[in-house]
Amino acid sequence: MKKHLKQLFLVSLTIISLFLSSCHVSRRVGPGHSSDKTEHYHISEKNKRGKKVIEEALKWEGTPYKYAGSDRKTGTDCSGMVMSVYLDATGIKLPRNSAKQAEYCKKISSSKVETGDLCFFATGKDPKKISHVGIMIDEENFIHASTSKGVVISKITTPYYTRTFIQFGRVPSE
Repeated sequence: MKKHLKQLFLVSLTIISLFLSSCHVSRRVGPGHSSDKTEHYHISEKNKRGKKVIEEALKWEGTPYKYAGSDRKTGTDCSGMVMSVYLDATGIKLPRNSAKQAEYCKKISSSKVETGDLCFFATGKDPKKISHVGIMIDEENFIHASTSKGVVISKITTPYYTRTFIQFGRVPSE
């Protein structure tokens, strides 16, 4: 009987060891942590400025929302994130609010959108007034500061963003 229990114990231990060795720990990326997430998106290597902007923007993912904020650790709103990302990645100082950022940018058609271009929305009471901004990662994904979720990546093709979309814009080189 003892020999049978010992064999059962060894078999069980072996199975548990195999199971545990096949598991892996995934690292959660939060505010202030970097990870090469750009490989998950269609980012052209030719667009070096856009790639640099997105690499910086992805560091903000998980940052909490804070009205009038622009800090990766304490919180940000949409235009504060865009302003800080562009300043850190390119040295270009954008205006502080989304409507002024739209005025600053060159308006572009959807067929010309590249990584790092901005997308503007009217999410407030006035359906024609720009009140939200994000940065295009690729042709369908953008990163932005959501009032309810903080800095997240969303698809521009979702019904909400399709309905509230106003325009795309390209930040001019200085």
